[in-house]
Amino acid sequence: MRISEITRKTAETDIYLKLDLDGLGKSDVDSGSGFLDHMLTLFAKHSGFDLAVRCKGDTQVDYHHTTEDIGIALGKAFFEALGDKKGITRYGDTLLPMDEALIRSAVDISGRDYLAIALDMQATKVGDFDTELCEEFFCAFVREAKITLHITQLAGKNAHHIIEGVFKSVARTLGKAAAIDEKRAGEIPSTKGVL
Repeated sequence: MRISEITRKTAETDIYLKLDLDGLGKSDVDSGSGFLDHMLTLFAKHSGFDLAVRCKGDTQVDYHHTTEDIGIALGKAFFEALGDKKGITRYGDTLLPMDEALIRSAVDISGRDYLAIALDMQATKVGDFDTELCEEFFCAFVREAKITLHITQLAGKNAHHIIEGVFKSVARTLGKAAAIDEKRAGEIPSTKGVL
């Protein structure tokens, strides 16, 4: 059972998150931000992971703490749900078009946290959501998930399309990398014998 439940309470946010890596892409999300809800719903659908999120945050300030802390909780849940990582595919990549936007992502479930992200968005907001929070979310996620993740925008002008493309591309990439490789089930996919 590759499932993790996380509760995280700070002075800024109160989060409950449940992740099932072997789900069907179902989601039940209430983050307090409509746009972030949309992105997390897409993330579940395109990864094939089941995801439940409840967050009460200081959204009267902005969505920064909510977005970063959900990224932290999701990263912790991903790391925990993977367990000893036996049998996982480990690597994944996706080239994803979203209308005029084109996003490439690649991951190594390596045990080492590193994020390389190259996005060029002219707009500073999508609705009331700051576009810079896309990077904040993935910084927090990668740090806690202990993965190497590359995200590159190859084309795009519309910030909504770019961010949506990022979440969809990364979701598909993580779904591939976390999948069990039946040929190597029970093996750690590393010559070191540990990830």
